[in-house]
Amino acid sequence: MYRIAHRFGRIEPRRTATAYVRGLLADIDRKNCRNLAEQSGLSGPQAMQRLLRTARWDAEAVRDDVRTYAVEHLGQGGVLIVDETGFLKKGTGSARVQRQYTGTAGKIDNSQVGVFLAYATTRGHTLIDRRLYLPEHTWLADAARCRSAAVPDQAAFATRSVLAAQMIDAALRAGVGASWVTGDEVYGQASCLRAFLEAHRLGYVLAIAGNRRFTLEGTERTATEAAAIAGDWHWHRYSAGAGAKGPRFYLWAWARIDADRIGGHRWLLIRRHPATGELAFYRCYAPSAMPLLSLVRIAGIRWAIEESFQAAKGQVGLDHYQVRSWIGWYRHITLAMLALVFLVAVAARQPDSAPEHIPLTMPEIRRLLALLVLTRHRAIDEVLRWSQWRRRHQATARRCHYQRRFDHDLKMSLEY
Repeated sequence: MYRIAHRFGRIEPRRTATAYVRGLLADIDRKNCRNLAEQSGLSGPQAMQRLLRTARWDAEAVRDDVRTYAVEHLGQGGVLIVDETGFLKKGTGSARVQRQYTGTAGKIDNSQVGVFLAYATTRGHTLIDRRLYLPEHTWLADAARCRSAAVPDQAAFATRSVLAAQMIDAALRAGVGASWVTGDEVYGQASCLRAFLEAHRLGYVLAIAGNRRFTLEGTERTATEAAAIAGDWHWHRYSAGAGAKGPRFYLWAWARIDADRIGGHRWLLIRRHPATGELAFYRCYAPSAMPLLSLVRIAGIRWAIEESFQAAKGQVGLDHYQVRSWIGWYRHITLAMLALVFLVAVAARQPDSAPEHIPLTMPEIRRLLALLVLTRHRAIDEVLRWSQWRRRHQATARRCHYQRRFDHDLKMSLEY
């Protein structure tokens, strides 16, 4: 917290931000402003809410500190990973919320979608940047709705691949020494993102669908057609990295594609599951020739961002926020990323463990922190005061709900 102290002009929001991050690391079920304030010993949630809404501090500058901190502890020469995750919401007032497909629910649901950039090395991986995806038709076309959610006037529609390019460009300008980028099919099908990466001479291994076309040996083919003509001698058994149950072995084949294009080398990489035969495809590029095993390892690193999402949501409350405004979303997400990178840094710095123990995991590190450092023993009057606050807040919410329903029923009866 000392590293970001200069980002706050006053001591009050600085102290509140410290309490906020300590609460995100604490052992509480739901890490919203109310519970974080109770955990911190505050008399109410107003200070936490003010920190996310109106306090003067720059979330983008804190994001820069998070990114610098991550590189310091994980080292240079890592891989940048782009992906999005959904945040399920019930109402329609939160910034950029709409019914859309999200992998979080596995279906179309009312949600916000955030595009994230992760950084991964052999020491660990964490989230280093974020963008809130803005649907073009349901939001930008509704000026009143944008004003109610405090969406900035300069906000413009950008596809997820454009948001990814913006974050990668910001990371490179900040001195992040990455030479590879990986992502799923959303980014593999984006020709503008691939052109951006090639212009910056960044290698990439991006997933693509089986119907994507390219030139193979002078003939235009789809990825599925290329896999069908691969002989037995084309397949090699390599591990895509360690999983929960050991190395993840697959069969891999590759071929040079788009040989007529100048500048760099391009490949189609095919992954086949040894048991089910399920296929996955990747479009790859590197400024110079690369062995197959290098591409396989980059393809396997893509799952690190899924692990970061799981850790961020499960350990530091990335999706526990109850804010509607644009700035509130960015501020909460940034502080959650700060709490996450702290856990990652502690895990990266631990000494080698004894053979009979696995290394400390992030959940275990957070648990030890919560028990040994962050636990507060509260007096009975404080516990009862917060119980009264919750019941008073619930009564107010119920009264407002009943009033809205009564007004709606009255309006419908008068129209009838």
